[in-house]
Amino acid sequence: MSVFTGWRAALRIARRDALRAKGRSALVVAMIAVPVLGVTALDVTFRSSNPTTAEQLTADLGSADALFWDQRSGPIEQLPDGDMYMPVDEEAVPDESGPAIDISTTFPEGSRAIDIRSAPADVTTAYGITNTDVFEVRTSDKMVRGMIDLVRGSYPRGAGEVAATEPFLKSTGLDVGSTTTVRNSGRTYRITGVVEKPDALKTEALYADPGAVLAPWKAGAEHDKRVLPPNERPVQWLVEAPEGAGVTWPDVLRANKSGVLVKSRQVVLDPPPDSEVPLAGKGYQSYAGSSEKLSVALVTVVALAILEIVLLAGPAFAVGARRSRRQLGLLGTCGGDRRHVRAVVLGGGLVLGGVGAVTGAVAGIGLTAVFRPMLEELVGHRFVSLELRPLELLGIAAFGLVTGLLAAFAPAIVASRQSVLESLTGRRGVRRSSRVLPILGCCVLALGTVVAVYGGTTGDSGLVSGGSIVAELGLLACIPVLVGLLGRIGRRLPLSPRMALRDAARNRGRTAPAVAAVMAAVAGSVAVATYMSSTKAENEFDYVPSMTPGTILLSSSYSSEADVAERLPRVRPAVERSLAVTGKRADYRRVWAGSDCNVYEEDSCGSLEMLVPAGKDHACPLTGKGAKELAARLSADEHKKLMRSPACLARLMPSGIFNSDMSNIVVADETLLDVYAKFADPAATEALAAGTPVLLNKTYAKNGEVTLKAVHRYGEEDKKNRAQHPGKPRTTTAKLKVYVAPEKYAATPGVSMVMPQKTAERLGLHTSPAGSVYTAAHPPTDAELQRARAAIDQAGGGLWVQDESGPYETEDTMMVILTLLAGLVTLGAASITTGLAKADAEADLNTLSAVGAPPGVRRRLSGFQCMVVALTGVVLGTLAGLVPAVALRLVDLREALKTMRAEPMESAYTPIVLPWSTVGLLVVGVPLLAGLLAMAFTRSRLALARRAG
Repeated sequence: MSVFTGWRAALRIARRDALRAKGRSALVVAMIAVPVLGVTALDVTFRSSNPTTAEQLTADLGSADALFWDQRSGPIEQLPDGDMYMPVDEEAVPDESGPAIDISTTFPEGSRAIDIRSAPADVTTAYGITNTDVFEVRTSDKMVRGMIDLVRGSYPRGAGEVAATEPFLKSTGLDVGSTTTVRNSGRTYRITGVVEKPDALKTEALYADPGAVLAPWKAGAEHDKRVLPPNERPVQWLVEAPEGAGVTWPDVLRANKSGVLVKSRQVVLDPPPDSEVPLAGKGYQSYAGSSEKLSVALVTVVALAILEIVLLAGPAFAVGARRSRRQLGLLGTCGGDRRHVRAVVLGGGLVLGGVGAVTGAVAGIGLTAVFRPMLEELVGHRFVSLELRPLELLGIAAFGLVTGLLAAFAPAIVASRQSVLESLTGRRGVRRSSRVLPILGCCVLALGTVVAVYGGTTGDSGLVSGGSIVAELGLLACIPVLVGLLGRIGRRLPLSPRMALRDAARNRGRTAPAVAAVMAAVAGSVAVATYMSSTKAENEFDYVPSMTPGTILLSSSYSSEADVAERLPRVRPAVERSLAVTGKRADYRRVWAGSDCNVYEEDSCGSLEMLVPAGKDHACPLTGKGAKELAARLSADEHKKLMRSPACLARLMPSGIFNSDMSNIVVADETLLDVYAKFADPAATEALAAGTPVLLNKTYAKNGEVTLKAVHRYGEEDKKNRAQHPGKPRTTTAKLKVYVAPEKYAATPGVSMVMPQKTAERLGLHTSPAGSVYTAAHPPTDAELQRARAAIDQAGGGLWVQDESGPYETEDTMMVILTLLAGLVTLGAASITTGLAKADAEADLNTLSAVGAPPGVRRRLSGFQCMVVALTGVVLGTLAGLVPAVALRLVDLREALKTMRAEPMESAYTPIVLPWSTVGLLVVGVPLLAGLLAMAFTRSRLALARRAG
């Protein structure tokens, strides 16, 4: 009999066995399909979320051939992609107020063009008033298709209609059919439809036809000086060249001579040689994106996914081989030898592995298609299409098939070594665990960890992924011993959990593969979650808040209106009713010297500042001479400590929140210290009452004193104060005794010193009520801010509400998708694996029923058996997942240190933060789900079984 004939018979037997045991076969297929599904969905999403150059041009240009806009800087030179340009006269200053050129003269002859104009505007909402961008462009024109698309309703037509984006409607409480009024012009518009920018789904904006909003606004500003004209952005033009002509590189160069920047579809897709690009000859190059380059994190996750397929499929085939051992024994009685037994088991791997790989690939594509809208909202832009790369998808399916076949290899060897008698009777025999394997596993675990960590410190993705896999294999070798220890901890537990633990320890050949499968699934989830939580903690540390978190500021600090301070008493109650404020209100005054810079030009007003004393203790060592040499010697922790020193915080923390200047001096009482700085100190209160300022950053103090420099300059237009202070500007320097707050208060945003009113008067400084600070019960919602804005507007305007929104969350699209898919694979794998373990233990449950155990005991035992498997796998998977996560963070640390040593004020803090919520959910949720599923699907009645032996 030829080899092919033998394999054909083995495949036929495997196929019939799979059809005979449909339930078990479905579980085996699912074990292979789940990881393949995850990798396929990841591949399709990754490829679809990265638009091609042609797709990005459609988002930028619509269906037009080019985008033209005047840079107002004279002749320019640009790169072909239009993303970079330089004036021919590099010292030329853009002239925004000068006359605009007739840009239509730069268009190719016979072209058609439409303009895009925009400006921010105050508009009414269902709650109050908000500020949003208003675009004037003919949205119904076919040239904007792909750039602006209609979602529902109709395009605006005429002077009284606008379209809105969905985020705008959501934040304002409006909808199609609602009306909104542009406060600057007083015109009311009806919302006729919802539009979207496919490449920026989170945009909040209104769209109107040309001349519908900005023209009436400009006309109103010309007739009423109280109305400010719109702050228009440069006008852009979408140009459609004559059919078949396009906008060529000579057309672009001709437009550049008039100072017009051009992004041409034809030029971007087919750029000219560098010899024809003047700017390229000067060494300028376009930015080369790295979307095609896989990150170290992605390489590591894919490598773990490959291992996961093997570990998930392995126990599936082991269970299948044990359930078919009688059939394999009959094969031996008919003259089959070990080769034929191995061929049958491997044939099962080939058949079920092929079905699982194809099913997983198809399901992955289908799942991505079903959840496409959710994924698009997640990444913030539409997928032009689901990009399916056949070679990649075939590679994923083929690899799933091959790894499934490899996973059947070990069960095939074990099955071939069983004697015919053991196979026919169903007796498994007694085998002692290897004593060498756990020791070898510990050594491999240590080796893999060291290799992964070393790869992290050197930035080698191969070592990171390889070391992580080796470490996980080492932990895998330790599982049988760990499972054997479980039986010893159940002595004092109730019947069902005690039996479950002892059963797991006694049948470790069945338990260990199931634990390994759960461990593999959980390891990937923990690795991704740990990396994500660590990155989030890093972003939170690097973020410099503009205000103290949990506070709300009502401010007029930048207003140039003389009577704005008189409006504060009227505005405060209305704002307090609109926002969720709690506790005390802290009022403050701004302080300045000379003429008020809010009202008068910079060269006609005074200035006020605290001088930093000379000396090493008062200077930030990360700035100035020797900073880079110092940074080269610092570790990340040492650099973090220096970054949070008062001297460096003086440079790092924001200025100008409470004052229009950079002095960070506020006139207030102890209430501001309590509400805003969270500094409640009786000694500080006494100091303020006595006229002594409270200094929050000790960098400015020397021997308990600060030096205050004031330039008393009064402009000619400031007639009242100029009459009292004639002559040349006067500069004064005063030393003030201060109460120095503890060092931690140096991080208070926007305030360095709180000065009593009487001290400001004694120094000849001017003060004026400027606003109030409140403690917020929660961050203000869009509706609350819009109500507050309306209340301020009703009182006369000139004030605004500001809050601390926290760090901007720059989500890594692929890491978010990896997190979702890892969680899906974990739950699926844990459920299927424990189901296989329950199926393999069916004989034990039948024995339990035979000796009189009630159905409830059967269910509870089955549930606890699966719970033991899942819990052990989750705990070990958590440990295994930490290895790649730590190694990946070491890669980030290496890059952060490199950046810090080039720019010493850049943070190198790279924490490793465990995602305790995710770990807790896995430790509690996965075992509980597995146990409940096992209890639900365990039959109450005893199934008829063939007598063994």
